[in-house]
Amino acid sequence: MTGNLAHLTLAFGLLGNVVSFMVFLAPIPTFYKVYKKKSTEGFQSAPYVVGLFSAMLWIYYALLKTNVLLLITINSVGCFIETLYICFFLFYAPKKARMESLKLIVLLIVVGFGLIVALTQFLASGVTRGVIVGWICLVFSLCVFVAPLGVVRQVIKTKSVEYMPILLSVALTLSAVMWFFYGLLLGDFNIAIPNVLGFIFGVLQMILYYMYKNKKPVADEKITTSEPKNSEMEQKIPEFKDQKIIDVVKLETLMHSDIPKDPSNVPNHTIEVKA
Repeated sequence: MTGNLAHLTLAFGLLGNVVSFMVFLAPIPTFYKVYKKKSTEGFQSAPYVVGLFSAMLWIYYALLKTNVLLLITINSVGCFIETLYICFFLFYAPKKARMESLKLIVLLIVVGFGLIVALTQFLASGVTRGVIVGWICLVFSLCVFVAPLGVVRQVIKTKSVEYMPILLSVALTLSAVMWFFYGLLLGDFNIAIPNVLGFIFGVLQMILYYMYKNKKPVADEKITTSEPKNSEMEQKIPEFKDQKIIDVVKLETLMHSDIPKDPSNVPNHTIEVKA
């Protein structure tokens, strides 16, 4: 029984590594666009800095544990890939975006992660240190999984799934399933619990995708509804022009009617000049 449990744990851990690796590679099309345009345009570095911070946190947590080697492998790969993304972003970003990214890196990676390591090393010891870092990882992972709520709100508001790729949603859902069972079989709820939320949000995103994938965005509907109004206005404008023409003709006839047609009927006004 114990042997079967160990095999299942290994299987879910390996599958989690494979799916998570695919998720890490998901931004490649985005950076290909950046490379082609030689500009980051409206893209932001925050997701990649947060991804690097998360991977570093999980590596630190795994190093404090004894049986989570597969957590170290995938997050080491994640650190490498996210670092490449950040360097690529900084190379092509305009000056303002580059400075904002550097501030975020210093705040989150240098100060944030540095403080977590320093405080847990000096103020905690043994099992307590692992518990504290585990709780930090759990809370941070919950915050990361809640982040897609902004995208969900945008999809419902615009009725468009343009900014919610279905393949990424499927990959994130599968990843959450694999890591949930990996954490559950290990008895590590710091790994299992955040992935419950990840699974729920992943399923929600897929449901929304199939609800709105064939619907026109709200902006398009507004354009189509405004077209009949424009045609009505176009019909009213010629009528208004015709009415003006009629009024001008009437005015001309009235003016001409005041002018006598026969000059002989015009009274002859004479002015007598006395000598």
